[in-house]
Amino acid sequence: MSNALVPELYVSNLETSLVFYIDVLGFEVAYDRPEEKFAYLHRDGAELMLEQVDEKSWLTGELVPPFGRGVNFQILVAKIAALYEACLQTTAAIKVPLERRAYDTGDQTIIQTQFVVQDPDGYLIRLAESES
Repeated sequence: MSNALVPELYVSNLETSLVFYIDVLGFEVAYDRPEEKFAYLHRDGAELMLEQVDEKSWLTGELVPPFGRGVNFQILVAKIAALYEACLQTTAAIKVPLERRAYDTGDQTIIQTQFVVQDPDGYLIRLAESES
């Protein structure tokens, strides 16, 4: 894979997380190591690693749900409305409904349609489609 930054998320149950990321959000498995309960996922240029937490995990403190407090991951996607509708058909927790937002970047304004969904362990995933 080629991204300079690829987050690795500790999850409580890899199979549950894979259902969410693959079946709901449309990621694909680039490769996995089932014996280590690890998977490397990708979707439209976004890359993400999932690893089920165990006694060998690199924890800096107690991992208490919801995981990922203080961070949300923005993933640019196409066909945001269809993805939002697909999420609504599941038990996924929508934290911010589908909205159109403008963000000032200093020299320009970016317009995007976005929503925020919470994964099974509590990580916030912001799916966004930029207007061109």
